[in-house]
Amino acid sequence: MGASQSHSQHAFQDLADRTGFSCEQISNLHKRFKQLSGNEDTISRDNLENIPALAKNPIRTEIIEAFFDKRNQRQDEVGSFNEIGFEQFLMVMSHFQPPTMNMKEEEREAMRRQKLHFLFNMHDTDNDGTITLEEYRKVVEELLSKSGSMGQESAKAIADAAMLEVASTNVPYMEPDEFYEGITFEHFVQILKGLEMESRMHIRFLDVDTPTMRCGKGSS
Repeated sequence: MGASQSHSQHAFQDLADRTGFSCEQISNLHKRFKQLSGNEDTISRDNLENIPALAKNPIRTEIIEAFFDKRNQRQDEVGSFNEIGFEQFLMVMSHFQPPTMNMKEEEREAMRRQKLHFLFNMHDTDNDGTITLEEYRKVVEELLSKSGSMGQESAKAIADAAMLEVASTNVPYMEPDEFYEGITFEHFVQILKGLEMESRMHIRFLDVDTPTMRCGKGSS
């Protein structure tokens, strides 16, 4: 028993060093992981799709896929997992950490770019390094039409107009017959320049309060 607890604490400390979470936060997240997985060692898409609070989210598909996207493991891999273990789950959750008060400017900027990469990957569904009109339109349509605010055709028109505006901003001197291939990551960074989002990325559907990383009802 004691050896098992010691091994668990050592494993949590290793994960803490790699993710920036405290051991207590990791312990709480591990409990939530076990709840979601039905006490199994891995989580599937079905486990996340069955979360009631996520059911009505207009981009639930993109959120779920983000957990299985290999690009979000901070490694040079592409593709997706069929299932993920706790370590992979934790790596995705680490993208939602807020900056700390004593964080240096270069560390804050690195965190911002990691978060932007995470958001970019959610839109770049085919892993080709650009967000195409079709991909952008899909997300905008889901956000607008599924929210009940307008019909699909109106949402499509807004998405097309928004992409044209992005194209004119990033490539202001396009020829009439020139085709805009899509938003690159650097374009994406420029589009969101000035938007403070380091502390705005939250995941509520996991019952996790990400600004302070309090997890579940039993945490303080």
